[in-house]
Amino acid sequence: MNKTEFIGVVAEKAALTKVDAKKVIDGFITTVEDAVKKGEKVVLKGFGTFMVLEKAAHKGINPKTKEPINIPAHKVVKFKPGLDLTECVK
Repeated sequence: MNKTEFIGVVAEKAALTKVDAKKVIDGFITTVEDAVKKGEKVVLKGFGTFMVLEKAAHKGINPKTKEPINIPAHKVVKFKPGLDLTECVK
């Protein structure tokens, strides 16, 4: 499901217009982005948690040339699914 399809489904389930559903979804995305930029967690009980992890510098291998490379320390966004979301796929 892509974003446009998702907006349509949310609009239908929430009895909103597609324009209003798009505003809600865009607001949600912006809020999560703003929080992770600040290094904050976003916890949606039962659904999951968005968080920022810091990865240490380490060595890797260039898959094209097979030469070793140094990968600098960096931050990544992680999503950890909540129990309700995990249970719905069992």
